Amino acid sequence: MIAMDTRFLGTAALTEAPSVAVVIDVMRAFTVAAWAFGQGAEKIVLAESLDEALALKAAHPDWAALKDGPAAPGFDMVNSPGLLRSIDLGGRTVVQKTTAGTVGALAVKDASLVLCAGFVVAEATARLLRTRECDSVTFVVTGEDGQADEDLACAQYIARRATETGADAAEYLHRAARSRAAAELTQGVRQGVHPDDVALCLEVDRFPFAMIAAPEDSLMVLRPCAVPAPSDNPAI
Repeated sequence: MIAMDTRFLGTAALTEAPSVAVVIDVMRAFTVAAWAFGQGAEKIVLAESLDEALALKAAHPDWAALKDGPAAPGFDMVNSPGLLRSIDLGGRTVVQKTTAGTVGALAVKDASLVLCAGFVVAEATARLLRTRECDSVTFVVTGEDGQADEDLACAQYIARRATETGADAAEYLHRAARSRAAAELTQGVRQGVHPDDVALCLEVDRFPFAMIAAPEDSLMVLRPCAVPAPSDNPAI
């Protein structure tokens, strides 16, 4: 077992930039981000506001803009993995603005390492924390003012997976499946939803990469990061 000092905080509870931050948004921002990379996107720009997202899109017409909720003029996509999975994003830049996930990532932009995650990239995220020997990690629970159980469950699972490689996802997935967000997506309370969204958000380790956010040219940019499996590392 590896020692790791962990904190689990809502975005509003962040009083200073942590050294290492893992920003969690299971339903749906960072599940969507992972799917965007899976569909070929080169990078994702995390926008501060809808106006900034539209301004970036206007300045870069080949970029694709994405937001929460229903479709809106100027935006190419909505924040739904079920809807995104049929879109070819090969080589494109995506501008993403969501209610919770992107806000949480921007709140820790001064951290030395910022990872964005959901269940779909859990193992790669945990492995990156292990390979970089991160001994102090702040998990940012973005949904419902830090109270979203699907985000807390995922954060706790990644934290455990980072220190115990045999950790089982079942109990954490069960909590996420019973969360308020899952119910709202299933019942159609939220707009811009595909019937498969909840299932896709609860698909553990769908993608083999972690996602690192870092400043680039005054923007906060998210990119996929390949993390070699232990068997890929030569014996020392």
